[in-house]
Amino acid sequence: MPHRKKARPDSQNAPTFPDQATPIEVIDMHTGGEPLRIITSGYPAIPGEDILAKRRYARDHLDHLRRFLMFEPRGHYDMYGAILVEPSLPEADLAVLFIHNEGYSTMCGHAILALGRYAIDYGLVKAIEPVTPVNIECPCGLVRAEVEVTNGKTGKVRFSSVPSFMFASDLALCLPDGRAFKTDIGYGGAFYAILDAGQFDMAITPDNVGRLTALSEQICQAVNDSITLSHPDHDDLAFLYGAILTDGRDAFSPEPTRNICVFAKNQVDRSPTGSGVSARLAIQHAKDLIKPGQTRPFESVIGSGFEGSVADVTNCGPHAAIIASVSGQAHYSGKASFWYEDGDDVGQGFIVR
Repeated sequence: MPHRKKARPDSQNAPTFPDQATPIEVIDMHTGGEPLRIITSGYPAIPGEDILAKRRYARDHLDHLRRFLMFEPRGHYDMYGAILVEPSLPEADLAVLFIHNEGYSTMCGHAILALGRYAIDYGLVKAIEPVTPVNIECPCGLVRAEVEVTNGKTGKVRFSSVPSFMFASDLALCLPDGRAFKTDIGYGGAFYAILDAGQFDMAITPDNVGRLTALSEQICQAVNDSITLSHPDHDDLAFLYGAILTDGRDAFSPEPTRNICVFAKNQVDRSPTGSGVSARLAIQHAKDLIKPGQTRPFESVIGSGFEGSVADVTNCGPHAAIIASVSGQAHYSGKASFWYEDGDDVGQGFIVR
Protein backbone atom coordinates (compact mmCIF):
# COMPACT_ATOMS: atom_id res chain seq x y z
CA MET A 1 0.00 0.00 0.00
CA PRO A 2 1.22 3.58 -0.63
CA HIS A 3 2.67 5.48 2.30
CA ARG A 4 0.20 8.30 2.87
CA LYS A 5 2.27 10.64 5.02
CA LYS A 6 2.48 14.12 3.60
CA ALA A 7 5.97 15.24 2.75
CA ARG A 8 5.85 18.72 4.21
CA PRO A 9 3.28 19.06 6.99
CA ASP A 10 3.76 21.62 9.73
CA SER A 11 5.15 19.17 12.27
CA GLN A 12 8.86 19.62 12.92
CA ASN A 13 9.19 15.86 13.21
CA ALA A 14 7.82 15.20 9.72
CA PRO A 15 10.13 13.46 7.21
CA THR A 16 11.94 15.66 4.73
CA PHE A 17 12.38 14.57 1.13
CA PRO A 18 14.90 15.86 -1.42
CA ASP A 19 13.69 18.50 -3.87
CA GLN A 20 14.79 19.20 -7.42
CA ALA A 21 17.41 21.71 -6.29
CA THR A 22 19.02 19.24 -3.87
CA PRO A 23 18.29 15.72 -5.18
CA ILE A 24 19.67 12.40 -3.99
CA GLU A 25 22.08 11.17 -6.64
CA VAL A 26 22.84 7.51 -7.22
CA ILE A 27 24.91 5.18 -9.35
CA ASP A 28 23.33 1.82 -10.11
CA MET A 29 25.33 -1.38 -10.49
CA HIS A 30 24.54 -5.07 -10.45
CA THR A 31 26.49 -8.16 -9.46
CA GLY A 32 25.30 -11.33 -11.13
CA GLY A 33 21.98 -9.62 -11.80
CA GLU A 34 21.44 -8.45 -8.22
CA PRO A 35 20.99 -4.65 -8.16
CA LEU A 36 22.92 -2.18 -6.06
CA ARG A 37 21.91 1.46 -5.86
CA ILE A 38 24.86 3.42 -4.44
CA ILE A 39 23.83 6.76 -2.92
CA THR A 40 26.57 9.19 -3.94
CA SER A 41 25.21 12.54 -2.67
CA GLY A 42 22.19 14.26 -1.15
CA TYR A 43 21.62 11.89 1.74
CA PRO A 44 21.52 13.48 5.23
CA ALA A 45 24.48 13.00 7.54
CA ILE A 46 24.18 9.88 9.71
CA PRO A 47 25.72 10.34 13.17
CA GLY A 48 26.94 7.55 15.42
CA GLU A 49 30.09 6.47 17.24
CA ASP A 50 30.32 3.24 15.26
CA ILE A 51 28.71 1.58 12.27
CA LEU A 52 26.01 -0.17 14.30
CA ALA A 53 25.03 3.14 15.93
CA LYS A 54 24.78 4.68 12.46
CA ARG A 55 22.62 1.75 11.35
CA ARG A 56 20.26 2.32 14.30
CA TYR A 57 20.09 6.07 13.58
CA ALA A 58 19.22 5.51 9.91
CA ARG A 59 16.55 2.98 10.87
CA ASP A 60 15.00 5.25 13.51
CA HIS A 61 15.25 8.65 11.80
CA LEU A 62 15.73 8.26 8.05
CA ASP A 63 13.67 5.24 7.11
CA HIS A 64 11.41 7.31 4.85
CA LEU A 65 14.41 7.78 2.55
CA ARG A 66 15.01 4.03 2.38
CA ARG A 67 11.44 3.59 1.15
CA PHE A 68 11.82 6.60 -1.17
CA LEU A 69 14.84 5.03 -2.91
CA MET A 70 14.08 1.32 -2.72
CA PHE A 71 10.32 1.21 -3.37
CA GLU A 72 8.30 2.15 -6.42
CA PRO A 73 8.19 4.40 -8.41
CA ARG A 74 12.01 4.74 -8.23
CA GLY A 75 12.81 1.18 -7.27
CA HIS A 76 11.00 -2.15 -6.93
CA TYR A 77 10.31 -4.91 -4.44
CA ASP A 78 13.75 -6.50 -4.89
CA MET A 79 15.86 -3.32 -5.04
CA TYR A 80 19.00 -3.12 -2.90
CA GLY A 81 21.01 -0.08 -1.84
CA ALA A 82 24.20 1.16 -0.21
CA ILE A 83 24.63 4.33 1.83
CA LEU A 84 28.25 5.40 2.24
CA VAL A 85 29.03 6.76 5.72
CA GLU A 86 32.10 7.93 7.61
CA PRO A 87 34.23 4.96 8.76
CA SER A 88 34.89 4.37 12.45
CA LEU A 89 37.55 1.68 11.99
CA PRO A 90 41.04 3.07 11.29
CA GLU A 91 41.79 0.44 8.64
CA ALA A 92 38.62 1.14 6.63
CA ASP A 93 38.77 3.01 3.32
CA LEU A 94 35.00 3.47 3.38
CA ALA A 95 31.99 2.36 5.40
CA VAL A 96 28.55 1.35 4.21
CA LEU A 97 25.01 0.75 5.39
CA PHE A 98 22.95 -1.72 3.36
CA ILE A 99 19.25 -1.13 2.67
CA HIS A 100 16.49 -3.25 1.14
CA ASN A 101 12.73 -3.77 1.17
CA GLU A 102 12.54 -4.49 4.90
CA GLY A 103 15.32 -2.50 6.52
CA TYR A 104 19.06 -2.59 7.07
CA SER A 105 21.18 -5.72 6.67
CA THR A 106 24.51 -6.38 8.36
CA MET A 107 26.47 -7.75 5.39
CA CYS A 108 26.09 -7.96 1.63
CA GLY A 109 28.66 -9.75 -0.50
CA HIS A 110 27.27 -8.71 -3.88
CA ALA A 111 27.43 -5.09 -2.72
CA ILE A 112 31.05 -5.51 -1.57
CA LEU A 113 31.99 -6.81 -5.02
CA ALA A 114 30.38 -3.76 -6.63
CA LEU A 115 31.71 -1.24 -4.09
CA GLY A 116 35.26 -2.50 -4.62
CA ARG A 117 35.11 -1.35 -8.24
CA TYR A 118 33.21 1.83 -7.39
CA ALA A 119 35.73 2.89 -4.72
CA ILE A 120 38.57 2.84 -7.23
CA ASP A 121 36.68 4.14 -10.26
CA TYR A 122 35.38 7.16 -8.32
CA GLY A 123 38.59 8.02 -6.50
CA LEU A 124 37.85 6.83 -2.97
CA VAL A 125 40.86 4.51 -3.21
CA LYS A 126 43.92 4.99 -5.43
CA ALA A 127 44.35 2.27 -8.04
CA ILE A 128 47.33 -0.06 -7.73
CA GLU A 129 47.99 -2.60 -10.47
CA PRO A 130 47.50 -5.52 -10.69
CA VAL A 131 45.43 -5.71 -7.47
CA THR A 132 44.13 -2.88 -5.28
CA PRO A 133 43.04 -3.60 -1.69
CA VAL A 134 39.83 -1.88 -0.57
CA ASN A 135 38.83 -2.23 3.08
CA ILE A 136 35.10 -1.76 3.66
CA GLU A 137 33.56 -1.33 7.09
CA CYS A 138 30.18 -3.08 7.28
CA PRO A 139 27.78 -3.47 10.20
CA CYS A 140 29.17 -7.01 10.67
CA GLY A 141 32.81 -5.79 10.73
CA LEU A 142 35.69 -5.06 8.38
CA VAL A 143 35.55 -6.82 5.01
CA ARG A 144 38.70 -6.83 2.90
CA ALA A 145 38.23 -6.66 -0.86
CA GLU A 146 40.82 -7.02 -3.60
CA VAL A 147 40.11 -5.50 -6.99
CA GLU A 148 41.86 -6.54 -10.20
CA VAL A 149 43.14 -3.50 -12.12
CA THR A 150 44.54 -3.74 -15.65
CA ASN A 151 45.59 -0.67 -17.64
CA GLY A 152 43.64 1.49 -15.24
CA LYS A 153 40.42 -0.50 -15.60
CA THR A 154 38.82 -2.33 -12.70
CA GLY A 155 37.59 -5.88 -13.13
CA LYS A 156 36.90 -8.91 -11.00
CA VAL A 157 36.71 -8.46 -7.22
CA ARG A 158 37.39 -10.85 -4.37
CA PHE A 159 36.63 -10.32 -0.70
CA SER A 160 37.63 -12.01 2.54
CA SER A 161 34.66 -12.32 4.85
CA VAL A 162 34.32 -11.67 8.54
CA PRO A 163 34.58 -14.92 10.53
CA SER A 164 31.85 -17.25 9.27
CA PHE A 165 30.60 -20.28 11.17
CA MET A 166 28.00 -23.03 11.49
CA PHE A 167 25.66 -22.06 14.32
CA ALA A 168 23.57 -25.24 14.29
CA SER A 169 23.53 -28.47 12.30
CA ASP A 170 20.73 -30.74 11.06
CA LEU A 171 17.97 -29.13 13.08
CA ALA A 172 14.75 -31.14 12.79
CA LEU A 173 11.81 -28.77 12.44
CA CYS A 174 8.31 -28.67 10.95
CA LEU A 175 6.59 -26.21 8.66
CA PRO A 176 3.27 -24.73 9.82
CA ASP A 177 1.48 -27.34 7.67
CA GLY A 178 3.28 -30.16 9.51
CA ARG A 179 5.88 -31.10 6.88
CA ALA A 180 9.16 -32.08 8.53
CA PHE A 181 12.54 -30.86 7.33
CA LYS A 182 16.14 -30.51 8.44
CA THR A 183 18.20 -27.35 8.21
CA ASP A 184 21.59 -25.97 9.16
CA ILE A 185 22.04 -22.43 10.47
CA GLY A 186 25.08 -20.61 9.15
CA TYR A 187 26.59 -17.16 9.65
CA GLY A 188 28.49 -15.34 6.92
CA GLY A 189 28.02 -11.76 8.10
CA ALA A 190 24.31 -12.56 8.50
CA PHE A 191 22.45 -15.65 9.70
CA TYR A 192 20.71 -17.97 7.25
CA ALA A 193 18.73 -21.20 7.42
CA ILE A 194 20.47 -23.34 4.77
CA LEU A 195 18.90 -26.56 3.50
CA ASP A 196 18.41 -28.85 0.53
CA ALA A 197 15.29 -27.96 -1.47
CA GLY A 198 15.15 -31.61 -2.50
CA GLN A 199 13.46 -32.30 0.85
CA PHE A 200 10.42 -30.65 -0.75
CA ASP A 201 10.98 -32.07 -4.24
CA MET A 202 11.78 -28.61 -5.61
CA ALA A 203 14.46 -27.68 -8.10
CA ILE A 204 16.28 -24.33 -7.97
CA THR A 205 14.90 -22.91 -11.22
CA PRO A 206 13.36 -19.58 -12.23
CA ASP A 207 10.02 -21.32 -12.82
CA ASN A 208 9.93 -22.31 -9.16
CA VAL A 209 10.82 -18.90 -7.66
CA GLY A 210 7.30 -18.24 -6.40
CA ARG A 211 7.05 -21.61 -4.66
CA LEU A 212 10.59 -21.37 -3.31
CA THR A 213 9.89 -17.90 -1.92
CA ALA A 214 6.75 -19.05 -0.15
CA LEU A 215 8.60 -22.07 1.22
CA SER A 216 11.45 -19.89 2.48
CA GLU A 217 9.01 -17.70 4.39
CA GLN A 218 7.61 -20.76 6.15
CA ILE A 219 11.11 -22.06 6.91
CA CYS A 220 12.13 -18.75 8.48
CA GLN A 221 8.97 -18.76 10.57
CA ALA A 222 9.70 -22.28 11.81
CA VAL A 223 13.31 -21.39 12.68
CA ASN A 224 12.36 -18.16 14.45
CA ASP A 225 9.69 -20.03 16.44
CA SER A 226 12.22 -22.65 17.58
CA ILE A 227 15.73 -21.18 17.72
CA THR A 228 17.28 -18.27 19.58
CA LEU A 229 20.25 -16.89 17.67
CA SER A 230 23.25 -15.23 19.27
CA HIS A 231 26.47 -13.66 18.05
CA PRO A 232 29.55 -13.20 20.25
CA ASP A 233 30.27 -9.71 18.93
CA HIS A 234 26.94 -7.88 19.25
CA ASP A 235 23.24 -8.56 19.81
CA ASP A 236 22.44 -6.42 16.74
CA LEU A 237 23.86 -9.23 14.57
CA ALA A 238 21.70 -11.98 16.09
CA PHE A 239 18.73 -12.24 13.75
CA LEU A 240 17.73 -14.60 10.95
CA TYR A 241 18.20 -12.71 7.67
CA GLY A 242 16.72 -15.33 5.37
CA ALA A 243 16.72 -18.84 3.98
CA ILE A 244 19.01 -20.38 1.36
CA LEU A 245 17.58 -23.35 -0.51
CA THR A 246 20.19 -25.44 -2.31
CA ASP A 247 20.45 -28.25 -4.80
CA GLY A 248 21.98 -30.42 -2.05
CA ARG A 249 25.39 -30.63 -3.73
CA ASP A 250 27.45 -29.66 -0.71
CA ALA A 251 30.37 -32.07 -1.15
CA PHE A 252 33.32 -30.49 -2.96
CA SER A 253 33.16 -30.66 -6.74
CA PRO A 254 34.51 -28.59 -9.62
CA GLU A 255 30.91 -28.37 -10.82
CA PRO A 256 28.75 -25.50 -9.52
CA THR A 257 26.23 -25.92 -6.76
CA ARG A 258 23.06 -23.87 -7.19
CA ASN A 259 21.07 -22.03 -4.54
CA ILE A 260 18.41 -19.37 -4.12
CA CYS A 261 18.56 -16.87 -1.27
CA VAL A 262 15.30 -15.36 -0.02
CA PHE A 263 16.01 -12.63 2.52
CA ALA A 264 14.44 -9.67 4.32
CA LYS A 265 10.74 -9.46 3.37
CA ASN A 266 10.69 -12.30 0.83
CA GLN A 267 13.27 -10.53 -1.33
CA VAL A 268 14.91 -12.81 -3.91
CA ASP A 269 18.63 -12.46 -4.58
CA ARG A 270 19.52 -12.76 -8.25
CA SER A 271 23.17 -13.47 -7.38
CA PRO A 272 24.46 -16.52 -5.48
CA THR A 273 24.65 -14.20 -2.39
CA GLY A 274 28.13 -13.37 -1.07
CA SER A 275 27.28 -13.63 2.62
CA GLY A 276 25.29 -16.77 1.85
CA VAL A 277 28.23 -18.34 0.03
CA SER A 278 30.37 -17.52 3.08
CA ALA A 279 27.84 -19.22 5.36
CA ARG A 280 27.56 -22.24 3.05
CA LEU A 281 31.36 -22.59 2.97
CA ALA A 282 31.47 -22.43 6.77
CA ILE A 283 28.93 -25.26 7.01
CA GLN A 284 30.66 -27.32 4.33
CA HIS A 285 33.99 -26.90 6.12
CA ALA A 286 32.48 -27.79 9.51
CA LYS A 287 31.09 -30.99 7.94
CA ASP A 288 34.45 -31.78 6.29
CA LEU A 289 32.97 -31.37 2.79
CA ILE A 290 35.52 -28.78 1.61
CA LYS A 291 39.12 -28.15 2.56
CA PRO A 292 41.14 -24.92 2.66
CA GLY A 293 42.42 -24.02 -0.80
CA GLN A 294 39.67 -25.80 -2.74
CA THR A 295 37.67 -23.41 -4.93
CA ARG A 296 33.98 -24.10 -5.47
CA PRO A 297 31.68 -22.48 -8.05
CA PHE A 298 28.32 -21.28 -6.69
CA GLU A 299 25.41 -20.52 -9.00
CA SER A 300 22.27 -18.43 -8.48
CA VAL A 301 18.70 -19.19 -9.51
CA ILE A 302 19.27 -17.23 -12.76
CA GLY A 303 22.59 -18.99 -13.45
CA SER A 304 25.02 -16.20 -12.50
CA GLY A 305 28.10 -17.32 -10.61
CA PHE A 306 30.51 -16.61 -7.76
CA GLU A 307 33.55 -18.60 -6.71
CA GLY A 308 34.20 -19.39 -3.07
CA SER A 309 36.92 -21.00 -1.00
CA VAL A 310 38.09 -21.38 2.58
CA ALA A 311 40.98 -18.94 2.87
CA ASP A 312 41.75 -19.57 6.55
CA VAL A 313 40.39 -21.08 9.74
CA THR A 314 39.77 -19.10 12.90
CA ASN A 315 37.32 -18.78 15.79
CA CYS A 316 34.40 -16.47 16.50
CA GLY A 317 33.74 -16.60 20.21
CA PRO A 318 32.87 -20.24 21.00
CA HIS A 319 32.41 -21.14 17.33
CA ALA A 320 34.99 -22.74 15.07
CA ALA A 321 34.98 -20.42 12.07
CA ILE A 322 36.50 -19.77 8.66
CA ILE A 323 37.51 -16.78 6.62
CA ALA A 324 35.69 -17.28 3.33
CA SER A 325 37.04 -15.88 0.08
CA VAL A 326 34.35 -14.98 -2.48
CA SER A 327 34.88 -13.56 -5.95
CA GLY A 328 32.62 -12.24 -8.70
CA GLN A 329 32.09 -9.53 -11.28
CA ALA A 330 30.01 -6.38 -10.87
CA HIS A 331 28.88 -4.07 -13.68
CA TYR A 332 27.60 -0.52 -13.95
CA SER A 333 24.06 -0.01 -15.20
CA GLY A 334 23.41 3.74 -14.93
CA LYS A 335 23.02 6.81 -12.75
CA ALA A 336 20.13 9.03 -11.69
CA SER A 337 18.99 11.99 -9.62
CA PHE A 338 15.88 11.53 -7.49
CA TRP A 339 13.65 14.16 -5.91
CA TYR A 340 10.16 14.59 -4.51
CA GLU A 341 7.50 16.91 -5.91
CA ASP A 342 5.07 18.46 -3.43
CA GLY A 343 1.67 16.81 -3.36
CA ASP A 344 2.89 13.47 -4.72
CA ASP A 345 1.91 11.21 -1.82
CA VAL A 346 2.38 8.06 -3.90
CA GLY A 347 5.88 9.26 -4.82
CA GLN A 348 7.05 8.84 -1.26
CA GLY A 349 7.35 5.11 -1.94
CA PHE A 350 5.02 2.15 -2.25
CA ILE A 351 5.11 -1.55 -3.06
CA VAL A 352 2.64 -3.66 -5.04
CA ARG A 353 3.22 -7.40 -4.81
